Parts: sequence; structure tokens; C-alpha cells
Amino acid sequence: MATASATTGVLLGNTMNFRLSSNNARFPRPPLPTSSLSNSAAVSDLSSLTSQLSGIRISSESPCSFQPFKTALQPVVARRICPFTGKKANRANKVSFSNHKTKTQQFVNLQYKRVWWEAGKRWVKLRLSTKALKTIEKNGLDAVAKKAGIDLRKL
Repeated sequence: MATASATTGVLLGNTMNFRLSSNNARFPRPPLPTSSLSNSAAVSDLSSLTSQLSGIRISSESPCSFQPFKTALQPVVARRICPFTGKKANRANKVSFSNHKTKTQQFVNLQYKRVWWEAGKRWVKLRLSTKALKTIEKNGLDAVAKKAGIDLRKL
């Protein structure tokens, strides 16, 4: 989509930049529309300009109707984040003997664990960090889930 700016005289397109300068005598700036014309008329005048350099017509409509392709549904991948504590991967430097630093990630220690839910009288299978497991043992599953905003009935 090409856009036009009447104040600077610059027309920007998908593949080319065409600048109209007022100080260039070979390629004079086209006259600006009068104030009696509406703004849409000014845009239509600018959108139908012809480049004097190569004779290519510059328009605001795209030359081809580009339709973004639809991707196939991707499988849902579980993120490496603990839903109870909010812990996630940490960016760090791996430092070699020669003190060369390489970016790496330190992931959370996530574990799949079946935890007994006393209020629901059933086992709930959770993917949680070991820190969250210690917190659940200390405070109870209902309190930790309520604080994290997790509905255990949906699990």
C-alpha cells in the first residue's frame, strides 16, 4: 500500500521510494490541490501520479491483492513456566575457561505430579515447579491455587 504525504512530497510504495523535491528543475513538484477540494480528492490526485523517472504509475492501491495465507493449526505446546509461582526461564551467560560468554537459558525445574485435592476428594495431575511443590506442602493446595488464580475444578 503506497502512502502519500502532501507536506513533504514523499511517496512511499512497497518496492520503491520516490521523492519529489521542489529544488529539482528537471522534475518539478506537482501543484498541490486547492483548499476547496476535499481531503479525499487530494489523496486521489497524489495517488495517481506518474513517476517522471521511469514512467511507472504510482497508486495507493496495491498492484496485487495479497491475501495472507492461513497456517494450519499448530499443536499446543506447554510453556516452561510454573502456573503457581510464575517462575520462568532465566537468561544467563555460560562462561568458558577462556572467559568467552555464550547466552544460555536456565529453565525451571518443572515436574508432573499428582497431588491430592482434599476439597474435591480426588487426585489432580499438575505440572509445577519444585518450589511450588514445597509451597503446596506448607500452605495447602487450595490456598496456593486461590492465590495464583487457578480453578482446580477445570483440571
